[in-house]
Parts: sequence; C-alpha cells; structure tokens
Amino acid sequence: MNYLDWNAAIELVQPHIVRITTPRGSGTGFLVSATADGSMCAVATAAHVVAHAHYWEQPLRITHRDSGNTLLLRAAQRAVFLQEADDTAAVIFSKGDLPLPGQPLALAPEGKHLKFGNEIGWLGFPAVAPAEMCFFSGRVSAVRNEGREYLVDGVAINGVSGGPAFWNGGGKVTLMGVMSAYIANRATGETLPGLTVVQNVAQFHEVAKLFKTVDEAKKKEQPPAEPPAQPTEPGT
Repeated sequence: MNYLDWNAAIELVQPHIVRITTPRGSGTGFLVSATADGSMCAVATAAHVVAHAHYWEQPLRITHRDSGNTLLLRAAQRAVFLQEADDTAAVIFSKGDLPLPGQPLALAPEGKHLKFGNEIGWLGFPAVAPAEMCFFSGRVSAVRNEGREYLVDGVAINGVSGGPAFWNGGGKVTLMGVMSAYIANRATGETLPGLTVVQNVAQFHEVAKLFKTVDEAKKKEQPPAEPPAQPTEPGT
C-alpha cells in the first residue's frame, strides 16, 4: 500500500479547514461539498458544535484557516442539517469571501469503513491553543455500529470536535470521519487515557447532492430541536 507522508497529507487537507465559533464555544469544520459555480458550499462538523446555536438562532462565525478570512452567518443565511444520533452536522451557506477550494476532498465510499489497525490523522483547533491548527494521529482500535463509528487510540481535545479524520493510504487523502468525543478511562476512579470517538461521513454523501441557494436548502432544513443539556460522553 502506498502511503502519503503525513506532512504531504496535511498540506492537502488544511485549505479545506475552518474554525467554527458560536456564542457558546468553538469547534472545527471542513469542506465536504461545493456547487459547480463555487458560490455555495457545505461544511461538515460535529452536531454538538452547532446544535445550541441552531436551536437559538444564534450566529455562527466561520474562519478559513489558511487565509484568516471570516464570515458571520446568521440563521437566515445558512441551513443546518443535524444528525444528532451520529453527532454529525452540515452547514450550507454562500461562501462569500472565504477562499475555500472549489473541489472537496474525496469522502470514504458509502457503505465502506476502515478496518481496525489502520492509522488515521485528524486536524483541529484545540482549546489549549485555539489559534493554532494542530495535527493528531492514532490507530483505529474498534469499529462500532456497523461501521458508523470508530474508537481510536489517540487524543481529542475541546475545540477539535468537528475536525476531519482522514486516511493517507492509496497515495491520496480520504476523508473518513468527523471528530466527535473523547472517552476517558475512569474505571479505577481516576482519569486515565481513553479512546477518541470518530463518526463516519455517511451523512455528507447526501449533503453532496447540493442545493443551488440557501433558500432552497432552508426549505429542507429540519426544525431545530432543543439540544441535550449535557453530552452523554465528554465532548471534544
């Protein structure tokens, strides 16, 4: 198997990365779809990053990692599609001055998943260094829920939620997951290293059949439901 050097893989992924800031916190996102004319795009993230702002119709600030350009999206200027059971979400909007690439990176094929033992990498903006995009890596320890969720032997930190998890095999980068949560080991009463939860990209294959306008997307947007007060597992 031909593997890209991790540095080369990061250089391919980083132009697609954004930071998502809400009145309540921040997370990471990445481009998953764009219209042919480049005017509209869909950014993937974790559902818990945007659920509260979506429910309360609060603004989202999208900051493009490479350029530093920002876009403030109010409720009428975006459509949010949540899949809370999988902790994934897509935000559809007119990209304005955000110089996101015209062609998203490849998503893992529908109905396929990585086997355990494969090494993956992920990118995000950890709360310990929120201005810095950081790289992490680890190996798939287990595949759960018929391939919809991975447990990974690696670190996830607040702010990295919603970042892309990717595989560098086959001489290319494949987006195979969304950073969701970190489950610490508390079996002995103290907090010990645990496992990171990565959700797969199944939702975004449907999102990739994009809408031509935000108004069109808004018509298919589900009414927001009140998010849970606390996540069931420690969120990233």
